Amino acid sequence: MVLLIAVAAGLIATLIRAKLFKRNIRKITLKTEWLVLIAVIPQIIAFSVPATAKLIPDSYLPFLLISSMTGLLVFSLVNLRTRGFGLMSVGLFSNLLAIITNGGWMPISPKTLFKLHPELPVETWKIGERLAISKDRIIPTENTHLTLLTDVIPVPAWIPYKFAFSIGDILLSSGVFLLLWSLSQGE
Repeated sequence: MVLLIAVAAGLIATLIRAKLFKRNIRKITLKTEWLVLIAVIPQIIAFSVPATAKLIPDSYLPFLLISSMTGLLVFSLVNLRTRGFGLMSVGLFSNLLAIITNGGWMPISPKTLFKLHPELPVETWKIGERLAISKDRIIPTENTHLTLLTDVIPVPAWIPYKFAFSIGDILLSSGVFLLLWSLSQGE
């Protein structure tokens, strides 16, 4: 979700910047862009589409997620010389490290879930279970490796759509925003 917000904000900001300063949107050339498609499609099927997400056994998901994240990291590293890809690479690496060290899942603690949904009792969240169809597994903080890299940042209470995100998500999204912002840079 944070990434989608960064894409929308980056596109809007660069279009406004181009219009205000009478600049063209410049074209960028990326390498191995096909890798993004190969890496993202499995994540969409496994974590975003309810009909397909429920068909994939949970035991396959860690391998799928680690493979997908590795593909995205390789794409990012191959394009490291392009503005924004440094931050994207660090963000992807942070998330991948958190996922690998926690058994192939992104941990989210009952404490974070309670911050998102204070109206629900803490017992609502069953330790060790997948959170809906997400990449998150409910793991207590004391059993989580590299806690600071996991989904520990809840959205503010005034935002109606409830989710938590990681430092890696912030870095990745900042890199995407920077890349899109750079498209309206002067020559």
